[in-house]
Amino acid sequence: MNIILGQVVYSKAGRDEGRIFIVSGIIDDKYVFVSDGDLRRYENPKKKKIKHLNITAAIIESISQKLNSGIKITNAEIRKALAETKAAEAVKE
Repeated sequence: MNIILGQVVYSKAGRDEGRIFIVSGIIDDKYVFVSDGDLRRYENPKKKKIKHLNITAAIIESISQKLNSGIKITNAEIRKALAETKAAEAVKE
């Protein structure tokens, strides 16, 4: 599965296991940078192996567009978008 900037992922390994993140950078076909706007801020993202992530189909379009065009995003935007995504997933279940 291809990973896109702004895609929602869950960590499945490491001390951040189970946390929700967005993909804030793509390094190569094995590694990405992930941020959650809280513990892992956009300025200091976590380098994570793709095999240690549960990749969802959810893409936060507003953040994806900004990341692709090089516009700066804020940690508050990331936190808000992830909270809305988490709430939407809770409603589905």
